[in-house]
Amino acid sequence: MLNTIRNLSKSQFNQMVELRRYLHQHPELSFKEVNTAKRIAQELDKIGIPYHSGVGETGIVAIVNGDSSGPTIGIRAELDALPIQEQTGLDYSSANPNVMHACGHDVHMANLIGTAKILWELRDEIKGKILLIFQPGEELLPGGALSIINSQVFKQNVPDLMLGAHILPELEAGRVGFRSGPYMASGDEVYLTVKGKGGHAAMPHTLVDPVVMASHIVLALQQVVSRNAPIDVPTVLSFGKIIGNGATNVIPDLVEIEGTFRTMNESWRAKAHNLIAQKAKGIAQSMGGDCLIEIKEGYPTLSNHPQLTAFANSLAKEYIGPEGVVDLPIRMTTDDFAYYVQSIPSVYFRVGAGFENAENAGLHNGKLVVNEHVIEQAGGLLAWLAIGLIGKLQ
Repeated sequence: MLNTIRNLSKSQFNQMVELRRYLHQHPELSFKEVNTAKRIAQELDKIGIPYHSGVGETGIVAIVNGDSSGPTIGIRAELDALPIQEQTGLDYSSANPNVMHACGHDVHMANLIGTAKILWELRDEIKGKILLIFQPGEELLPGGALSIINSQVFKQNVPDLMLGAHILPELEAGRVGFRSGPYMASGDEVYLTVKGKGGHAAMPHTLVDPVVMASHIVLALQQVVSRNAPIDVPTVLSFGKIIGNGATNVIPDLVEIEGTFRTMNESWRAKAHNLIAQKAKGIAQSMGGDCLIEIKEGYPTLSNHPQLTAFANSLAKEYIGPEGVVDLPIRMTTDDFAYYVQSIPSVYFRVGAGFENAENAGLHNGKLVVNEHVIEQAGGLLAWLAIGLIGKLQ
């Protein structure tokens, strides 16, 4: 079966590249992936796979039933693009201004359609069921994973294992990476509004300066990480936006601060939220002002099932060779695939999409160019992993 899957994956390479380029040229933002979903449905119709559309708003769930009952495996790909202006100059660059598949979701969709074709061809040899999940809204809180999980079709076909594959430009095409246990961080949005009393900058003694308060707060909050975080728990608190809409001689009434808090431990995450709020408010009040705090909880920590990830790692080595499989370091980015992980044993791994000996632009970058040879391998690899893991779960 291994060689059969390899050959099928290679034979459909040009078709999947064509599909990927179409999707790349016609990106749509989160929960607005109407035409994207229509194109995916057309591809599934060509194959003949039954599917449910409109799942979680714009999502699609296709089902490949094997020749006998057995475990169920779900494979996720994302539909949505990012609000980024493409700067690649490619012939198939985004036709939609300020919208781009800068996270590789176009590749993920093409890969999963390729996987679908292989699995449908081999369905008589599958001892179980495989859900092909084309999920909306990964890039926008609260995330499309929750809408899929809460859908009737998912509840009626809850997987025994979830598989997710995401491109990694830092890794050259032809290689894949795995990490057992915690891999990606939780991610929360932090919004602080520092309130004071503005006025003429030449008379600071008559004011309650929110700019000074905000400066103290930003610096002091770094101690939430350096003096409170458990030493074995990766933690990041960063502020990327500070607005004090005054002037050279005008102190504003308030300053707005926006940032992100990320970690890999859920109990510490909850404790840190309280520490951030207490410290920010305490500093502002000690200086005569006040601080309003809003922390929007984002995606939880993504942790791979140790035993199943190790088994998937060994299957990948069979498919592409031991030299093509690497161990991944932890990563402080987020993915709403973490919601599946909370209740379902899962394996989330990376497929290389970079060019060898080149300075590859990273994800969420308008200059991202994907090495399309990733498509030749990834569709077949996902099919091989799904069939192998179904056997493992028997």
